[in-house]
Amino acid sequence: MTGAIRIATARVGDVAAVMRVMDAAFDPAYGEAWSTAQLLTLFALPSARVAIAWDGERACGFSAARMAGPESELLLLAVDPAYRGRGIGRRLMTDWQAWAAEQGAEDYFLEMRADNDAVRLYASAGFSECGRRAAYYRGQDGVMRDAITMRRSGSSDTSG
Repeated sequence: MTGAIRIATARVGDVAAVMRVMDAAFDPAYGEAWSTAQLLTLFALPSARVAIAWDGERACGFSAARMAGPESELLLLAVDPAYRGRGIGRRLMTDWQAWAAEQGAEDYFLEMRADNDAVRLYASAGFSECGRRAAYYRGQDGVMRDAITMRRSGSSDTSG
């Protein structure tokens, strides 16, 4: 780990690096990770962007987001467990919101499993729960978990 993390827009050639982070970051028990094919669909959408955090030549995190009118949705955010606690998730969120603001976003949304520890990151970045889907996610353990939708107004400070 060099400590000089840079964030850049991912290219199709970066998909394998993104998938390595996805595989390391998402617990398979919850079935939340996307497949390579699902991820590749984002590269064909002009309204979507995948950003990747690099430590030298090693991918250590990524985000995937899309625009829908004046709203932007964070589809995925992941940080390699070996890099957690270094502010990379927050930097990826700030990068997403800056990109979305350039595209005209007025509001920012994300949806996640209610018992996901990342809720602390999102809340600290000014997101608050605005909706809940009861028993939306089914883990491999058979337990049904709520999905929460979180929103942040574009008028809020994105520097977190």
